[in-house]
Amino acid sequence: MKRTIEADLLTDIMLMIFRINGRLLDGGDRLGAPLNLTSARWQVLGAISLSSGHVAVPAIAEMMGMTRQGAQKQVNKLEEDGFVERRPNPRHQRSPFYVLTPQGAESYARISALHTGWANALASGLNAPELQAALDLLGRFDQRLALDATESEERK
Repeated sequence: MKRTIEADLLTDIMLMIFRINGRLLDGGDRLGAPLNLTSARWQVLGAISLSSGHVAVPAIAEMMGMTRQGAQKQVNKLEEDGFVERRPNPRHQRSPFYVLTPQGAESYARISALHTGWANALASGLNAPELQAALDLLGRFDQRLALDATESEERK
């Protein structure tokens, strides 16, 4: 079977996303280094901050597109370093909630401010309609990937 032009272009987009992901992670690591935050730790702090004040590891993993094990590893490191603390989860004793400590909230606020400057610099020269079109396309691609994953699980 011959690949369609659309499939070729989508493959090019996938490869570009892989490259961009690596660059985003490297940039996030550089941005967070003075705060003792890696990109992965920043993601987890963000998930906790954006939640209703407390969140369990499976929800963190889901929100940030991480594995549960990866999210748990980062939560453990953040807890060791005083950025987060656990709270009882009345619905699931073995899956505690995590909340930001004052240190974690301050670090998240500081990296958010750094991110604003970084995002403004990266967005320079791009226009809102282009960015919105890219966001819309990536959102549709994400939905197709989620549907494909669900259908693959159902076929097992």
